Amino acid sequence: MTTSTHVPAASPDASGTGTPLALSALLAGTLVGTLSNNIINVPLVRILSDFDASLEDGALLAVAFLLTFAAAMPLAGYIGDRFGRRRVYCGALLGTAVCAAGAATAPTLEVLIAWRALGGLSAAAFAPAVMGLIAWLFDSQRRARAVGAWATVNGIGQAIGPSLGGFVAGSWGWRWVFVPLIPIALIGFAGTLRWIPAFPGRPIRLDVLGATTLTVGSAGIVLGLSMFGQSGVAPAVPPVVLAASACVLGWFVAHCLRTPVPFVDVRLLVETRFARSAVAAFAQMFCLGTALLAVPLRLTATGESTATAGMVLFALPAVMAALAPLVGRTTDRIGGRRVLRFGLAVLVVTQGALAVVLSNDEPNLWLVACVLAATGAGIAAVQTPAAAGSTRSPAGAQGTGLGVFNLIRFGGSAVGAAWVTIALSAWSVGVVFVACVAVVCIGLGASFLGRDPEDAAVSPPAGGTDADTLSGS
Repeated sequence: MTTSTHVPAASPDASGTGTPLALSALLAGTLVGTLSNNIINVPLVRILSDFDASLEDGALLAVAFLLTFAAAMPLAGYIGDRFGRRRVYCGALLGTAVCAAGAATAPTLEVLIAWRALGGLSAAAFAPAVMGLIAWLFDSQRRARAVGAWATVNGIGQAIGPSLGGFVAGSWGWRWVFVPLIPIALIGFAGTLRWIPAFPGRPIRLDVLGATTLTVGSAGIVLGLSMFGQSGVAPAVPPVVLAASACVLGWFVAHCLRTPVPFVDVRLLVETRFARSAVAAFAQMFCLGTALLAVPLRLTATGESTATAGMVLFALPAVMAALAPLVGRTTDRIGGRRVLRFGLAVLVVTQGALAVVLSNDEPNLWLVACVLAATGAGIAAVQTPAAAGSTRSPAGAQGTGLGVFNLIRFGGSAVGAAWVTIALSAWSVGVVFVACVAVVCIGLGASFLGRDPEDAAVSPPAGGTDADTLSGS
């Protein structure tokens, strides 16, 4: 089948010529995207107080960025293929800077929500563009290391975003939390123009119906999940929104299967390299989203302060960021799937341990921190090979395929957070993490699916990498 999102082969002048300076320009977008997502988490109450708004009024503010960010990723991937990934990435950096300035000066809550939603649209281009440019600039011998650096910056953003937002808001006011995003985006823009060659775009037809149904259905899933536990929302509304969105996504799949030139060639999404990478990424982000919400809720419920809960939770993203470069080098040496399976096995153990230690009436904080650190190690061991594996799959050669991968990845975080809201209202915290174990076991099982084309054609050199290194995961 011919797809509308086919990307031309990498230019001989760019393939394998990526430099540390080029990578740093790409990591600027990764950092500003992660910070944009979570930098208002801590000052959210202060923002609502300044606008004399209730928590119910601010519910959309909390999800506006993630809603447009996740849903628009596949379309952003198409735009990158159509007009050139470097050009679209630069536009996303400038758009993020403008939206940050707009949010900082918003006169009303409604205007602030609008700027946050537009910021999500801008940032949606970061993940598919950055991953696609990394795959284009760095050959198979260096790609996992470059993806490891990408994973490091993701972890750093997760670690410092909420703390930075709280510190800046407490020192200068909440409007200033958006200001640091502006110079980071502009530095990334200048570095991209200087150190990254132009990516060749291609005139390709847009499957409007396919793009619309995927974007609307994905947005509906994220919106429906975010409605669980929200006061003022009838209990029947979230399931209805989710069911309607699932029907729209079903329509999308059926349409793409019968259309000669679809928005996404959905047959490529079940190819083993992409499928196991996507399932593993979903499981990893499910655990991350669950832990980032459930752990502080549990600790504060047992009498710990918010500051203490935040310090304990910091162990997870800190270890995740610290280990990402090592994971990249190890993936290059021993192969992606081995590292991926190790990380998933670690997550099975750590999620079970969290179910036990957090079920105590007074959880031991040091023990909780140690288990969270081990969880960060497991997430780091999954994130890099899963991302590298997706870029080496046929679907990952297309911008829309990378967009779908990142949509699935961030969908895992949204589902995890929604699961916490549902489970804690009906069951104990132990049940929350037992579900994490089940999800990770599915990811671990998926890692054994299929053989890659390279497995039969390439024999591992003595003391070097095996065929899994070529396949990524």
